[in-house]
Amino acid sequence: MTKLLEEGIEAVRGLSPERQDLAGELLLHLAATHERKYTLTPEQLEDLKIGIAEADRGEFATDEEMERTWAKFDK
Repeated sequence: MTKLLEEGIEAVRGLSPERQDLAGELLLHLAATHERKYTLTPEQLEDLKIGIAEADRGEFATDEEMERTWAKFDK
């Protein structure tokens, strides 16, 4: 195991059980799709980091914003 992975696992141990489960799901998915050799682009990785930070701050779309978004696909 690499030092970076060890550090990541140690950091995850301090998270809530729900966040630990999410991290576990992500690792399992990554391991299962490793053969496909798909990696996120730098832009996708940055978007993911931004989204996680927003969620950590409790910044979520309002019900009204979600209704407007879903309405765009309801044509």
